Amino acid sequence: MSTLLLPLRARISSFTPPLVRDIAHWFSSDARHYQVLFQLTFLLFGMFALGWEISLLRLNVIILTCLAVQALFIQFTSKDWTGLKSALISSMSICLMMQANSIWTFVLAGVLAISSKFLIRVQGRHVFNPANFGILAALLITGDAWVSPGQWGSSGLLLMLVGCLGLVVLLKVKRLDTAFAFLLVFLGLNYVRNVLYLGWPHDFFFHQLNTGSLLLFSFFMITDPMATPLSRKARMIWAALVAVLAWWLSTKAFIHTAPLWALICLSPLVPLFNRFMPGQNFKWQR
Repeated sequence: MSTLLLPLRARISSFTPPLVRDIAHWFSSDARHYQVLFQLTFLLFGMFALGWEISLLRLNVIILTCLAVQALFIQFTSKDWTGLKSALISSMSICLMMQANSIWTFVLAGVLAISSKFLIRVQGRHVFNPANFGILAALLITGDAWVSPGQWGSSGLLLMLVGCLGLVVLLKVKRLDTAFAFLLVFLGLNYVRNVLYLGWPHDFFFHQLNTGSLLLFSFFMITDPMATPLSRKARMIWAALVAVLAWWLSTKAFIHTAPLWALICLSPLVPLFNRFMPGQNFKWQR
């Protein structure tokens, strides 16, 4: 079948302008391009479909703060300016998941998020997901920030959108196993407890599955290739541990941001997994 498609692909390519081919090749060369595009899609979906009230000042401050801090560290360290793409991803995650009353709270979150990548490192890799670290640090330090899972509603369109686009990103960064291991264990534990043990209706379980913040966490935060174990087996074990802790925090401690706290608590285990279960090192396309 693939050999039959080759003439068709060549014919289509011959009619494609060189500039379009160059742009398509550049876009597909780095998974971070997909992440930025999809995060922007979710942000626009929230603003225009879900009615979020987000000021342009807030968006610009978060993005510019993350880019400025990243550029400052790059200037004095690696000189790898493609790292600005990663800072843009972190800034979009903060825009999507964090709420605050003061604009300075967002500045603090952005500064701490990007700084953690360069200041908290083990074996040449940052320990924490930057956005996760920045959001939770802002929550603890200021008391002005919060995460609102309810802002995403429970639309089936959202489930399909995040699921389909998230799969594309995970296939590019080869972290599909991490997301599936986390969701399988976390949702499995919730199903056993809520449906089988407590006898709650299935509608409640599907409502949990359709939470935008949980899906974004599963597809774009816990799967950060620079902050997850290198070995596939280690990633699945680690993701399952994050899921168990998140389930315990949400059901026993009643913390609605349990996955975020579980991730930051167990991220320090990643260097240990890499030491005792080594795997191929991941590097972004330069």
